[in-house]
Amino acid sequence: MSFNLDQLAAVIESRKPEHGGDPATSYVAKLFAKGDDAILKKIGEEAVETVMAAKDVRAGADPSKLLYETADLWFHSMVLLARFGLTPQQVIDELGRREGVSGIVEKASRPKD
Repeated sequence: MSFNLDQLAAVIESRKPEHGGDPATSYVAKLFAKGDDAILKKIGEEAVETVMAAKDVRAGADPSKLLYETADLWFHSMVLLARFGLTPQQVIDELGRREGVSGIVEKASRPKD
């Protein structure tokens, strides 16, 4: 892949208020300034838009619509990860940990809440 998630994560990190992110000039800084609920709300919106795009593609729409909405969802998920000091690499590592494990088995092995 030519696009580097680490580079995007570094840009997102640089937009945090404690690293000089300015909400007046940066969308990500504005999200961080608004707090967790604003980030969570945006992820919810993007998740719904992704689902609706998938339904549209299923009905014959251009698949690029789904790519666009998925990119938005991933981006905002990365903002949330950064908010809590997590990285895309940690998500990739978690997916690697699950490789070769049945989804049913993996889910059953999770601690019960």
